[in-house]
Amino acid sequence: MLKFLPILLAIGYGLLMMWFSVWRTKKMLAEQSQPLRDPGLLALAQRLAVALELPQIKVNVYQIEAVNGLAAPDGQIYLTQGFLDRKAKGEVSDAELASVIAHELGHVALGHTRRRMIDFTGQNAVFVMLSALLNRFLPGIGVWIANLISGVLMAHMSRRDEFEADAYAAALLVKAGIGVAPQVSLFRKLTALTGATGAGTPAWLLSHPKTDDRIAAIEALDARWRDA
Repeated sequence: MLKFLPILLAIGYGLLMMWFSVWRTKKMLAEQSQPLRDPGLLALAQRLAVALELPQIKVNVYQIEAVNGLAAPDGQIYLTQGFLDRKAKGEVSDAELASVIAHELGHVALGHTRRRMIDFTGQNAVFVMLSALLNRFLPGIGVWIANLISGVLMAHMSRRDEFEADAYAAALLVKAGIGVAPQVSLFRKLTALTGATGAGTPAWLLSHPKTDDRIAAIEALDARWRDA
């Protein structure tokens, strides 16, 4: 039993850290957000709600300058103020922001938050086991290698979730009569909007798929649906 103690401690630590992260995120979002009031965007959000046979979709605005969307651990959907500021400047459209809402709805509907909790706990267990094993043979760098391997595993699972949420969003946008064109056009603008190029970073270390791969996957889905 004692030989499994480090693994059990790692799992317990992972669960505790995840619980604390969820609590802190919910508190921060509650303090720094307000309901979305943009009429054009609310109208498109309602079209998504109708497609999902829901009375409405509540969208909140997170008051930070970064350009992003997110699904909170409690299932609430957020757009950042930075995204809305870009819309006010004419850099993004209502339909493109609706595609962000659809993507975040995908994370909620597909249970990615719960899956991330399991993944995070597993990552900690893998890290502890690999660290203990590798340090026997590679003292000093074993921990670094273990951290790299567990990080690669988490990045792979994160990319998987993003592809799944993209596909969900594409299907929802088509059902709502919006189509995938705004989703694709937003991805083409993404690097300029966020300033994150990912240039020089190996694909297997990225938490999000490369933009060209995401666009290709969406366009392939759209072509398949059109031919069906």
